[in-house]
Amino acid sequence: MKTLRSRAHKALIAALREARKQAGLSQHELGKRLKRPQSFVSAYESGQRRVEVLEFLQITNILGTDACEILKQLEK
Repeated sequence: MKTLRSRAHKALIAALREARKQAGLSQHELGKRLKRPQSFVSAYESGQRRVEVLEFLQITNILGTDACEILKQLEK
């Protein structure tokens, strides 16, 4: 559970949240596109659940964001 509170995890969540907002999508709309409930998006954005690698790739694809660029942001 420590990784849910790590600085890197918080940075990942912040980057995904910002990418969603930049894409002009609500949590509800992103959930629909992921074929998941809005609560799924809320849970990972609030740090209550981890995002698995394949979920991460699906999310970034839907948001039109380069997954590698998001990961590079974590290095800073």
